[in-house]
Amino acid sequence: MSKLSETTSKPQPAGTAPLTQAKIDECLRQVPGWEYRDGAIGKTFSFRNFFETMAFVNMVAWIAHREDHHPGMLVGYNSCRVDWNTHSVGGISMNDFICATKTESLCRI
Repeated sequence: MSKLSETTSKPQPAGTAPLTQAKIDECLRQVPGWEYRDGAIGKTFSFRNFFETMAFVNMVAWIAHREDHHPGMLVGYNSCRVDWNTHSVGGISMNDFICATKTESLCRI
């Protein structure tokens, strides 16, 4: 996981091929609890209260800003679902796994 977390997202021009299912499955092993569904990799994170949830949302926003790669997020009182995909490739790219790894590292803070 550390190798991905030390990498930076790169723009994926239209026409770039998305990752194959085999590569997605291989990369998912590096981000525990993440799953591939509905064209995105995602995970639901649980928190003790709304304040912790919003702090997490803001930290993910900072990652998205720094990486120039933005997730879908579904925010509730004590949970947040984060889904990464790459619209320009019409599927999953390494950028999604880079950002998922960085998102996952927030849980170790």
